[in-house]
Amino acid sequence: MNGISGKVALVTGGASGIGRATAMRFAEEGASVAVVDVAEDGGVQTVQSIRDMGGEAAFYKADVSSEADWTKLVADVVDDFGSIDCFHNNAGIEGDQAPLIAQTEDNWNRVIDINLKGVFFGLKHVIPQMQTQGGGAIVNTSSVAGLVGYENIAPYVASKHGVVGLTRTAALEHATENIRVNSVNPGVVDTPMVQRFVGDDPEARKAFEATEPVGRFADPEEIASAVVFLCSDDASFVTGYPLAVDGGMVAR
Repeated sequence: MNGISGKVALVTGGASGIGRATAMRFAEEGASVAVVDVAEDGGVQTVQSIRDMGGEAAFYKADVSSEADWTKLVADVVDDFGSIDCFHNNAGIEGDQAPLIAQTEDNWNRVIDINLKGVFFGLKHVIPQMQTQGGGAIVNTSSVAGLVGYENIAPYVASKHGVVGLTRTAALEHATENIRVNSVNPGVVDTPMVQRFVGDDPEARKAFEATEPVGRFADPEEIASAVVFLCSDDASFVTGYPLAVDGGMVAR
């Protein structure tokens, strides 16, 4: 894709799933990649996979819900790579499943802290660096659950709707600064998060697949392609947009 080669990409939640796939795709397109996660083993594996294919990458352990970690992270990445040109603000968790009235405060706080506050901190700390260097592109990971409601995962749904709101606000605030901010809103993707939902139950997997009009889960690489596109010069006039990559789920 145009405008990715030679750039520096920061990817949170890069130890597995969509984050790992996006980090790999950035590297395939010629970017240097800063891989961020609390899961050190998985993050190091992602970096090694990038290096094995001849790419440049480094791992940074950070908790996205900690503002102090964000301050250090941005400084360290800029020290090591010189800039942050593309930012996939991706780290997230699903939380516990229960009806809204049975949700606990602890679960609510944990999901909101990572999925929403973590995205907020990412924007707050990466955007000033992009202002300093004259621009950049950001993609926040929301979900189809950021566009419609779903039963039994109220904190997750609320957090992902919040990500869309943050995306639109940041896009408007920085539209004249050569900083584009979009979100990617995946449907059901074959990742460890979804595997935790379905477990070893083939019937549960079939039920999840049935929610997709295309009749299957997305591969993480399909979401990664959308993220890298939104960060590329091919999407130079796209900002403030929640892109559904969902197999047609929200078309119903």
